[in-house]
Amino acid sequence: MSRWRVVPEKSRLWAEARSSLHPVRVETSGLVGEVEAEVADGRVRLGAPFRVEIDAERLRSNNGLMDMELQRRLETKKYPRVIGAVAQVSDSGSSWRLRGELTLHGVARAEEALVVARLVDADTIELEGEKVIDMRDYGLNPPRFLMLRVHPDVRVRARLVAVRA
Repeated sequence: MSRWRVVPEKSRLWAEARSSLHPVRVETSGLVGEVEAEVADGRVRLGAPFRVEIDAERLRSNNGLMDMELQRRLETKKYPRVIGAVAQVSDSGSSWRLRGELTLHGVARAEEALVVARLVDADTIELEGEKVIDMRDYGLNPPRFLMLRVHPDVRVRARLVAVRA
């Protein structure tokens, strides 16, 4: 296994929560970290442990009022990072099952997700997957403004682009 460095400007994170009025969407770059992997016969084989994180302040929806409330609830000064720490990886055929810990708003919880890994070129790999989390599990109450009520389930999707370290 070797280390692959996540390329922040090419990696993306999307999150979407439903609300009583319209979906609340976040899209950002800025993921950093390293991935354990090797390439054999054109196939990416993932290993563990590895860690990926992002500055919590980067989680913005481009709606000023919603962003102000999101940053307030996330307490980004107190909890500046969202961290995904992968402890175990298993091959699930066409995808990989990642097990580890997600730390959000200062709360670390065991999580599991399926990702697809592919070889982009000889020095670049890409991992993509998604997971639905309940924000209440991380000590976050869903926002409410007048007629707007945000539902607690958030669909999170990430695409990591990594190069040989």
